[in-house]
Amino acid sequence: MRILYLFLSLFFFQSLFAQKGILVEYQRSSNNKVMESQDPTLVYANTEQTVITSRKIMSGEAKMPYELFVIKRPSNAYYKMTRVNAMKQIGTIDSNAINKQNLEITKETKKILGYTCYRAKTSVNSNSIDIWYTTELKVKGGPSDLGQNLGFVLEVVRNGNSAITASKIEKLKEWPTSLNLPQSLVYVDDLTYKDELWKSRFTQVPVFRNEKISFSDDSKSDSILRFANGTVIVKKVKIPKINPGQTVFVQLTEKSKGDAYDRTGSIFIIPQDQQLSFLDGMQKGMNTLPFYDNGNGKKYQGVIRTANYSPILELMRFFTPFGVSQFNYLKLKGKTWQDSVLYRQDISELAGAISDQEVYVGAFIGNYDKNGHEVSLELTIHSGFDRSQSLKKLLPIFNTTNVMEMGGQEYGTMFNKEQGLAVTFELKEDAENVQLRYVTTGHGGWGNGDEFVPKTNSIFFNDVPLFSYTPWRNDCGSYRLSNPASGNFANGLSSSDLSRSNWCPGTVTYPIFIDIGKLKAGKHTVRVHIPQGESEGTSFSSWNVSGVLLYD
Repeated sequence: MRILYLFLSLFFFQSLFAQKGILVEYQRSSNNKVMESQDPTLVYANTEQTVITSRKIMSGEAKMPYELFVIKRPSNAYYKMTRVNAMKQIGTIDSNAINKQNLEITKETKKILGYTCYRAKTSVNSNSIDIWYTTELKVKGGPSDLGQNLGFVLEVVRNGNSAITASKIEKLKEWPTSLNLPQSLVYVDDLTYKDELWKSRFTQVPVFRNEKISFSDDSKSDSILRFANGTVIVKKVKIPKINPGQTVFVQLTEKSKGDAYDRTGSIFIIPQDQQLSFLDGMQKGMNTLPFYDNGNGKKYQGVIRTANYSPILELMRFFTPFGVSQFNYLKLKGKTWQDSVLYRQDISELAGAISDQEVYVGAFIGNYDKNGHEVSLELTIHSGFDRSQSLKKLLPIFNTTNVMEMGGQEYGTMFNKEQGLAVTFELKEDAENVQLRYVTTGHGGWGNGDEFVPKTNSIFFNDVPLFSYTPWRNDCGSYRLSNPASGNFANGLSSSDLSRSNWCPGTVTYPIFIDIGKLKAGKHTVRVHIPQGESEGTSFSSWNVSGVLLYD
């Protein structure tokens, strides 16, 4: 009788324990070392549900957005919820995530916090996963969706070196009401949920949305300025404060709406720090801007820094492919053309020029087609890790990319003289960790033109050789599927396959960073020398180079 009483008492307390539930806290480790400054995962579980959350979420200290997960028993419906901000939360339900897992059960055992655990194995996205679970807690749960039906998962190990392990287990006196799913929760499909969650983790700064860049004045917009017969569009945009350590990207999507050719493109901002700006030239005529004269008889408008003028600051140099989207009907066997081209570049080093400011952002694609191209442009700002350094200071020095090509701005042909491009500028303060952010592309689209002939770029600083290299791209064939209208030659190559002077149709040309070191306040001179090729008839070569000084 006494034995029966003890058995019934034990059964009663285990049932009560299961109903009230347990709380399990987990720690993350890497190569057997506990990771510092982590927010421990918390798992609440009883016979009716499992809730996966964290210590900071439960204490109200978690930064939004944050996620928590609920598994309802016995249906195993898997609820995911994100608190996007104080006013918005979204959720989704996956009825199959828990039930459809492919797990291999082994006979291996080990003790975790005094409980006998069994090992199960699986693979997720080519990662080997070991799941250690116990059946002695009388409830099901774990720190992720994996193994929820096996028992209670006390450890998950990925690839043998990254683990999340139970560090303590508590019996609950009461189930926290804060764990109940909100009645007002808005449910969306899983793909929408993932998209909204992803976008909530960074700041998007939209600039252009499906805007046309074409040789036509037909397009009109109240908020967008258009210049050079519609080949340049400009918009004033408020950029939020960018903190040290944050990462900034510029992202452009482009498709042809009628132009079949590879064209030079540029995303830029117009500095407003001096008496004159590039916007003055756009609005009043390029000849109102300072000239650069290298003695070849031409006047190059607005390309160098002067005492009262700053040239445009280039964020990204890109090149359109041959007719992506519009000319996708030009079928070739075995080739499925892209419907657009995405250009994306990290420009964090330029954050100091745009942080917490209203800036004029421009986009240029040189073309003579009335339908031209369609673009969408945005900046994205992402949380970073290193806040130890302040944002870089910037000084735009030169930019020979003639974004006002269709508005009368000269091509960058000043390298046909030995002097090339020489700029004397004044630094107002002593500077450390000075770099020149340099972008260069060669142009001249015939056999002997500089587009197809490697040319050495030599940079001199205060008349001393600083850096020399030959910019060249020989990977252009990798982007064939973005070039449906590219011409095909008798030798089996396509025009878009050909190597070029630092660019390929359908790609970004990335900057190089040239170390200068420390500089004293005062005047300095930078000179760029390129052995520009000779003209042939009406064909000529030119170079688009931009240079920005970065320093602390």
